[in-house]
Amino acid sequence: MFNAFERMIAFRYLRARKGERFVSIIAIFSLVGIALGVATLIIVMSVMNGFREELLNRILGLNGHMGVYAQERGNIPDYGPLAARVRAVPGVASATPIVEGQVLFTSEGGGATGGIMRGIAADDLRGRRIIADNIIAGSLAQFGGDDSIVVGSRLAARLGLRLGDRITLVSPQGRTTVLGTVPRLRAYTIVAVFQIGMNEYDSGFVFLPMAAAQTYMQTGDTASQIEVFVQDPTRVRQVNNAIRAAAGQPVRVLDWQDLNSSFFGAVQVQRNVMFLILTLIIIVAAFNIISSLIMLVKDKGRDIAVLRTMGATQGAILRVFLLAGASVGIAGTLIGFALGMVFCENIEAIRQFVQSLSGTELFSPEVYWLTQLPAVVDYWDVAQAVGMGLVLSLLATIYPSWRAARTDPVVMLRNE
Repeated sequence: MFNAFERMIAFRYLRARKGERFVSIIAIFSLVGIALGVATLIIVMSVMNGFREELLNRILGLNGHMGVYAQERGNIPDYGPLAARVRAVPGVASATPIVEGQVLFTSEGGGATGGIMRGIAADDLRGRRIIADNIIAGSLAQFGGDDSIVVGSRLAARLGLRLGDRITLVSPQGRTTVLGTVPRLRAYTIVAVFQIGMNEYDSGFVFLPMAAAQTYMQTGDTASQIEVFVQDPTRVRQVNNAIRAAAGQPVRVLDWQDLNSSFFGAVQVQRNVMFLILTLIIIVAAFNIISSLIMLVKDKGRDIAVLRTMGATQGAILRVFLLAGASVGIAGTLIGFALGMVFCENIEAIRQFVQSLSGTELFSPEVYWLTQLPAVVDYWDVAQAVGMGLVLSLLATIYPSWRAARTDPVVMLRNE
């Protein structure tokens, strides 16, 4: 497409000579702008993807893909047979009865905070990989009986508790006496501490053995819900209908899309808005290419006239300036692609480094929910960012190149 003569002239125009450095500096700024725009777009989209995936994995890993509840408000009495029927539904990976309630956690040191207590069978908790794989103190082998509890790391730190200490659960649904309603209090021994990396769960969830939770909550041999995990979380709607049909009794089935639709919808809207905003960076850099090429065409007007008188065609002049402008855009896009990919691969190490230099905590878990900054590279997003950089760079060269090709050599030499 470009012959050796056109390539030589184009790259010659990109090199600064005495008295021409201003145009070259603008070209450098254009290259840097394109590179930063593409890199920023890749990084931000990867972080948004990672943020969504981490939240989805952690929320669903702890809460299940759907929950089966009694039709009316209350607990499920025959949860064992119902859980067995749910497990037999095609597409269901597991169905776990649990007892759940809101309680107040207190310690002997005087600390107090609210949270969620969940009762679950010992084998089911050991099979819950998000908990079993993230035990940082103690062991789930000791989880059982009526005096054991598993707590989150941030909850333990907030109350000043360690392995072997006792944590007291206070239920607002107390027992009625002649003196009024007395809250239920019960202390349990901490046998394990988990840390899944999501502040809401590490600071507000505890697990009791199923029988101990039923005794504490005074629910009898019932379950609050049956927590269901499916093989394909994206197809919960089909499994939802199958569970209703197989339940054999009226039940309410709520899946993760029902319970978290507004939250994940907000994340998706935020992601789309960020994509549009960051695209403007690339557009601004493309305008820099236009301005630098227009200045280059004006500066090289006499050279263009000489080339035309020596036999260069309008097409050759057009291709020279197309190549000059496109080279800046292509180089900037490739540099931005490399920079973005390297940054995404090392984003947590970079965060820790910046945090150590500044002495401040970046992305506080209390605000952003996550203890680490995630980045998941979606190659479709990368292709969009790179493609946008290339297309906008090429489009930016068309008008200045067309003006250069339309230059009248006679008029230009006469003005000289």
